[in-house]
Formats: sequence, structure tokens, C-alpha cells
Amino acid sequence: MSTTVAPVTAPGHEDAAQATPSLARRTLRVFTGNKLALTGVVVLLLLLAFSYLGPLVYDTEQIHTDLSQANLPPGSSGHLLGTTDLGYDMIGRLMVAGQTSLEIGLAAGLLATLFGTVYGAVSGYFGGWIDAAMMRVTDAALAIPAMFLLVVVAAIITPSKGVLIMIIAAVAWLSPARLVRGEALSLRNREYVQAMRMMGGGGTRAVFKHIVPNAIGTVIVNCTFQIADAILYVSYLAFLGLSIPPPSADWGSMLSAGITYTQNGYWWLIFPPGIAIVLVVAAFNFIGDGLRDAFEVRLRK
Repeated sequence: MSTTVAPVTAPGHEDAAQATPSLARRTLRVFTGNKLALTGVVVLLLLLAFSYLGPLVYDTEQIHTDLSQANLPPGSSGHLLGTTDLGYDMIGRLMVAGQTSLEIGLAAGLLATLFGTVYGAVSGYFGGWIDAAMMRVTDAALAIPAMFLLVVVAAIITPSKGVLIMIIAAVAWLSPARLVRGEALSLRNREYVQAMRMMGGGGTRAVFKHIVPNAIGTVIVNCTFQIADAILYVSYLAFLGLSIPPPSADWGSMLSAGITYTQNGYWWLIFPPGIAIVLVVAAFNFIGDGLRDAFEVRLRK
């Protein structure tokens, strides 16, 4: 008669999958434990739904102007939040403007983060004169105020959605480049990078297989802040009159137009777009703070 002997497990050496949650699960736990971060996610989802799903439910005319309906107060003629100075329904205009602001902010923030990450990783990994030359370019660009560059370029080139994305990304990549460069200076001396070199691996493999993946926490956190800054840049340029030509709109151009009628008491031209800008920027900042805590090693018990 055969007997089956059960494997003996030493005390304190239970299955790691059961004793210790996975890295992703621990990261998610820390993130969901941050109430402000969850609030930011909810606010962002609501703004996305309002901007992209709202027009499917609340259909308004947002192309042709009707000056006879201009500056109507909230609640009049079926306009819940009134109308703009050109006769557009305010709610419908907020939806259209939200699409422009969010698309430019997301695209510019992602593009700036992508380029800055690669630039900083290459600079930090190779070091030496390559790092010195690349960082001097970054330092020179940082010495020039970003708003000055944006205003000059936007004044020379006719603003469009693609143009705004490119010029905002062109000044926003400097911050992620310096952050990732600092991470690369530390990571290039790790054992696994040295082993890869000894096995004949090249610089491209080191940058994209080891440096960038191991700096992904810093990259993701910085990306949320870059998107928030890009949305603010769009609003700044629109407030200065360098926005996308009508009938397109963004929250900054709506705020700029409303300021003209401040003395007339048309508060509904100012508060809705202003509140929308504050909400979306705060949401991305809250999410960034939550992600920073989630990727912080010291918080992973």
C-alpha cells in the first residue's frame, strides 16, 4: 500500500502569492486609500462625460451665432445657464470648449512627457560630454520664460489645435527630461544594467528596456502634472486672445470673453468656464499626488 507524503513547508514560508499581495495590488491599495485622488478621478470622469457624452443628450447650435439671443440670463428661453455674448447656449458651449481644452491638454502633456522621458534617459545613461551638452540645451530653454515663448510662437503662427499641442509640448518637455535624467544617473549603475552591458547589450536596449521601465513611476506622476499645466497654458493663451478661431472654443477663451462684461453683471459668462478650469486642473493634481504616494516605496508595507 503506497502512502502519499505531503510536502513540508517551513514555518513562516507560506506561499508568497498568498502572503504578500502583488505590486500592482499594493499600488492600487495605496492609491484608493487617498480620498483626494479618488475625488480627482471622479471629477475627471464627470468632466469627460459632460464634454463628450453631453452633446449627445443636450443638442445645441454651436456653429452659427444669434446676437438676438446674446447674454440671456440663466433660465430664460430654455437656456439653463443662459447664453454667451454671441448667443450660444452656455451649457452647450461649455461642452464644446471642454473637448478642445481636454484634447489639447492631454495630447500636449503626453507628447511632452514622452519626449522628455526619452531625452532625459539618454542624457543620464550615457553621461559624460553627451549629458553635459544635452543638459546645457535644457538649461538654456529653462532660462527663457515659458509664457514668453508661447505668446511669441502663438502670435507668429495661426493658432489651431495641432499648433497649440506642438508649441505647448515644446516648452513642457523640460521638466520631465530633468526628472528622468536624475533617475537614469542612479539606475545606470545598478547590477542588472551592468550585467546587460557585459552581455553585449547596447545603449538603446539599456534606455528602453531598463532605464525607462524602472523610472515609470516618476514618469506617470509627472505626466499628470504636465497635463494639468498644459490645460492652464491653453487657458493663458486664450485669455491673451491667442486661442483657436471661432466657431471653436475652449474654456480659456470663454473666460476671456466673459471678462469683457464683468461690469455689466453677467456673472454666468465667467463662473462656469472658470470653475471648469479649476476643477480639471485640481483633479489632475489630486490624481498625481495619489499616484506619487502609490509609487512611493516606503508606503508599500
